[in-house]
Amino acid sequence: MTSASPSPTPAPRPRTAIDDVADAYVAQVARLDPLTATAAGLPGHDDRMTDLSPAGHDAQADLDRATLRSLETLEPADDVDRVTLAAMRERLGLALELHEAGEPLAQLNNIASPVQGLRDIFDVMPTGTDEAWENIAARLNLLPGAVDGYVASLREAARRGNVAAIRQVREGVAQARTLAGADSFFTAFVQGPEAAAALDGSASASLVRKDLERGATAAREAYGRLAAFLEDELAAQAPAADAVGRERYGLFSRQFLGATVDLDETYAWGLDELARIVAEQTAVAQEIAGPGASVQDAVAALEADPRYQLHGTDALRAWMQETADRAIADLDGVHFDISGPVRTIECLIAPTQTGGIYYTPPSDDFSRPGRMWWSVPPGVTEFGTWREKTTVFHEGVPGHHLQCAQAVVARDTLNSWRRLLCWVSGHGEGWALYAEKLMDDLGYLDDPGDRLGMLDAQRMRAARVVFDIGVHLGLQAPQQWGGGRWDAEKAWPFLAANVNMNEGFVRFEYNRYLGWPGQAPSYKVGQRLWEQARDEARAAAGEAWDAKAFHARALSLGSVGLDVLRSALA
Repeated sequence: MTSASPSPTPAPRPRTAIDDVADAYVAQVARLDPLTATAAGLPGHDDRMTDLSPAGHDAQADLDRATLRSLETLEPADDVDRVTLAAMRERLGLALELHEAGEPLAQLNNIASPVQGLRDIFDVMPTGTDEAWENIAARLNLLPGAVDGYVASLREAARRGNVAAIRQVREGVAQARTLAGADSFFTAFVQGPEAAAALDGSASASLVRKDLERGATAAREAYGRLAAFLEDELAAQAPAADAVGRERYGLFSRQFLGATVDLDETYAWGLDELARIVAEQTAVAQEIAGPGASVQDAVAALEADPRYQLHGTDALRAWMQETADRAIADLDGVHFDISGPVRTIECLIAPTQTGGIYYTPPSDDFSRPGRMWWSVPPGVTEFGTWREKTTVFHEGVPGHHLQCAQAVVARDTLNSWRRLLCWVSGHGEGWALYAEKLMDDLGYLDDPGDRLGMLDAQRMRAARVVFDIGVHLGLQAPQQWGGGRWDAEKAWPFLAANVNMNEGFVRFEYNRYLGWPGQAPSYKVGQRLWEQARDEARAAAGEAWDAKAFHARALSLGSVGLDVLRSALA
């Protein structure tokens, strides 16, 4: 009896002219924007800093224009090229629209602006060698120049009449003051155990330590200047109104979705979706706490049940890791084919203390693995697994980690822009919510407590569709929430009633939605568009429908705008 010959390994896809343009674009972005290079895991740029001045933004726009001109002359060689061409035209074209509108100059909010970015980049920088700490010292000492460039951009935006609402300016002042203070992150970072371990015994340790201390001092002083500028100069020019209006909101919505949606229809759908989830959540609450029980009754019962309780951050991190690892082991080969390096995810307690849970993708060579971070607020030591099991699936597998790491590993098919640089919130966050619902459908959230937690998260995402579009467009509020036009004051009790978290977290989210228009709805709207794409593919396939094959095909595209996704899957 002869054994069958092993199947030959498929040859790598030949590189094309469009791939060359995309790869060259990534190399130029890394040169212009070293912070993005570090975040994407591209080596060789960690000792440099991004120019956040108007000239820096102009240079990026010039690169976008030149790249689009290069693509005009090229014909796609295959379906991969067709997707690359459509995705680059959509992303770079929209970036130029935003640039022409002056939006990049004016970035200021409580979560995703240079106020946070200049500090947060240090969380993903390598720290294991003395060379890594030399890079950190160099970047810290360059940070004051980046802050000066950022201030120049905010001044230019103000000259054009584009200033963030006063609420966001005040948030920026508070965060900058903290980073400038005696207990600054920068001081703790350079004096912490990671630096000590890496530099111990190094011949250059004393010089590097001096550069680190000098850099930390420079960073603190720069944030002090930033706080003073925001408080003493920009605040006087900041509008009181939070809403950005329909025209600007439409641009932001396209930025985060990679799709054009009917905002009024989406708002109405959000109201209906919220009502549907509340009804389902109420039914599960009565399953937990008995007939007639409210959601609050069920939450109280779960919070008192020791089966769902974790004590201390060490136990939290261990539970995150165990849950994430188990999902990978269970799903691999059954519902997804998960390649070697993607099977590793690292779960960590974040050095920040904002209360968020987030994911950072692996570096290009996987020397930095994909990581799930939990930012635990000060003083919080008790955690409920019922609330967060769905979040582990969202951030890990089959959510962000599977999505992002599978793209990074696909170097035989995708160019570096598709693998490492292109990120569309509606695609990424929409998939992560789709993944939560998929795990529910597969039975991983059958426990009533875990299911209530999933519905709790879905309820928050539906509520912010209503909040975000309603407030920024000034749409009609339901009578239940006061009628008339939505505004920030009217939206607070609505949000507080639909987000089952402590007031500090809800207040942070409230400020986030007001200051980052269009981003928060991209989660739930993205899920909707993902489900529509799946349903269209299933209807076309009929009896030949294969969910595993659909998911593999969809994830193989990398992160693209949702209009491009639906076209590619059609």
